Amino acid sequence: MSDIVIQLAPHALAALAYGLLGAHFWNTRWREGENPGVARPMLGWERGAIAAALTIHAFALYSALFSDAGMRFSFSFALSLMMWLAVLIYWLESFMARMEGLQPMVLPLAALCTAMPMIFPQVHLVAHASATGFKLHFLAAMLAYSLLTLSALHAIFMGFTENALHRRSLRRSLATLPPLLTMESLLFRMLLAGFVLLTLTVGSGVFFSEALFGKPMTLDHKTLFAFASWGIFATLLVGRHFWGWRGRHALRLTLAGFALLLLAYVGSRFVAEVVLGRL
Repeated sequence: MSDIVIQLAPHALAALAYGLLGAHFWNTRWREGENPGVARPMLGWERGAIAAALTIHAFALYSALFSDAGMRFSFSFALSLMMWLAVLIYWLESFMARMEGLQPMVLPLAALCTAMPMIFPQVHLVAHASATGFKLHFLAAMLAYSLLTLSALHAIFMGFTENALHRRSLRRSLATLPPLLTMESLLFRMLLAGFVLLTLTVGSGVFFSEALFGKPMTLDHKTLFAFASWGIFATLLVGRHFWGWRGRHALRLTLAGFALLLLAYVGSRFVAEVVLGRL
């Protein structure tokens, strides 16, 4: 029992750090004050605090996922790892653009996902995890999921910003967000990078399934959800390139593609591990 507590302690510390930082950014960036239209840039100590939380979270994930018995994984660790990568990307982007207005949503969500391994600690050993091909496949998949997760969050915030602009609502939360065109440009950059990585993930899973997983590819619900998600993102990017798709149409397709992608792995693992009790 004490070993489990020690193992999960870094997850609790990282979740607490994310939660406190989320509350701080909400209080200083979103909470209405005397000057609702004045935006406050991200400070050096705030970037340092996020970096510290990322470091603790990385240590927690590495310690939990890798053991002498092999690599362990589960839907809860998938969510935690995806949000770690998402927060890291936001943190890196904050050096080039103003991202402080997005932190009050991203950090609380990261706190929730970081706490998931404590709520659902069930894990399973990953077969063939020592193979180089599998490691590259796994890395591409996690980077793709993270970028597309961040794209979905961006889409939600773009919808929030667009609605607020239509209502001509001058709120502090709106003033701290990046300009809508900047957010849209960043959204499609992340979508393109995530789509390329998702294509590598799906392609390697289809053509090298036996080498990666030790068995031929099977057309199950997980595979169908992944293909459907890939098709939606491909349609969106083609529509953007040839017909200039943007606005609500693009946001809806982004969220639809992300929902299917989430079901492809996290949903299926949740059902298998929590509902059916299979590890």
